[in-house]
Amino acid sequence: MSRRRLIGGAGAAGAAGLVLGAAGGAAGYAATRPDEPAVLTTVGSTEVMFHGKHQPGITTPLQARGHLVAFDLVPGAGRKEAIALMRRWSATAGRLMTGEPAGNGAADGPDHDTGIALDAGPSSLTVTFGFGRTFFERTGLTDRRPPGLDPLPPFSSDHIDAARSNGDLWVQIGADDALVAFHALRAVQKEAAPAARVRWQMNGFNRAPGATARPMTARNLMGQIDGTNNPKPSESDFDHRVFVPDTTDAPYDWLAGGSYAVVRRIRMLLDDWEKLPVARQEQVIGRRKQDGAPLSGGTETTALDLDRAGPDGKLLIPDNAHARISSPERNSGAAMLRRPFSYHDGISADGTPDAGLLFICWQADPLRGFVPVQRKLDRGDALSPFIRHEASGLFAVPGGAADGEYVGQRLLES
Repeated sequence: MSRRRLIGGAGAAGAAGLVLGAAGGAAGYAATRPDEPAVLTTVGSTEVMFHGKHQPGITTPLQARGHLVAFDLVPGAGRKEAIALMRRWSATAGRLMTGEPAGNGAADGPDHDTGIALDAGPSSLTVTFGFGRTFFERTGLTDRRPPGLDPLPPFSSDHIDAARSNGDLWVQIGADDALVAFHALRAVQKEAAPAARVRWQMNGFNRAPGATARPMTARNLMGQIDGTNNPKPSESDFDHRVFVPDTTDAPYDWLAGGSYAVVRRIRMLLDDWEKLPVARQEQVIGRRKQDGAPLSGGTETTALDLDRAGPDGKLLIPDNAHARISSPERNSGAAMLRRPFSYHDGISADGTPDAGLLFICWQADPLRGFVPVQRKLDRGDALSPFIRHEASGLFAVPGGAADGEYVGQRLLES
């Protein structure tokens, strides 16, 4: 496999979800690599393209390792400093995603590469940049802040820590090698100075490429197949659901080809969940645990039959099952592209695992994607007693940068 093989727009995995995010999302799509599992010698050679219509890390297949980090501009920093920062970040990301060193200075100078990823190839590295609501205030661009960045409404399962939520700037890093991902994280953090400082950081993981005998949809830490019903890039309305239209008018035309990312740190109450018999877990989700097939019958990709009843006259997919409540049929067609990472941050003071999902969903408009689905889940999802939303963020993610451009240039230099 050539080191220069480019990853195209294959989809991603979301949450069997947790909006968690619409286990009954759009028509089924298993967010794994479309080809046969790569042998270990080819994992590092896979390269994702930085420049393009859309930023990488949205339709890129799920990676094994991820870092999410938010920054705030330092006091006194404004539009000028933001322009310089986005130039630096874009140049660094472009180099790293081809497997080149991060620094462009002397080997022992201040811009030297750390050497963390020496000997490794690109390993499907992606770096994605987004702007939070407060970024527009800090840069004097409030007239260009899109309505889609209006604050998310509160939900009953929220236990939100403000210190680990939102931020002026957001960066998503993904790679199939942990050292390559950490190398990119350190480069982004170093380049942020002196314009911005870290507000919060979260680290996640997924199954590594080639870990299964055949390509499979990912599983989350509850053991559920997670992402079956993600929208497919092959579907005619995929771009309409995920990306901001090219026809977007001023003053929000800078976001054309971009998307909105809703980011939620969702704690899974695993001790409580694991006490349930598998049959009860399946009733909560509305799908079989072993293969992800709906309880109404078929295989993983079979459409939910929400009206099918068993011999006792009871619905096979219960009224409060997560898959039923989050299905597009019950949400006026609302769907989003879910692309999460699992996380495990040790043991809490009460002795329970601090583990769950770094939920990330992509949509053209959060008011037509995440918000209506989460509102419906908030009113009676059987999964709610087993999860807790502990951090939240909403970011406008510009379209991709063309050759010679940096991400966000159409906004910052307009």
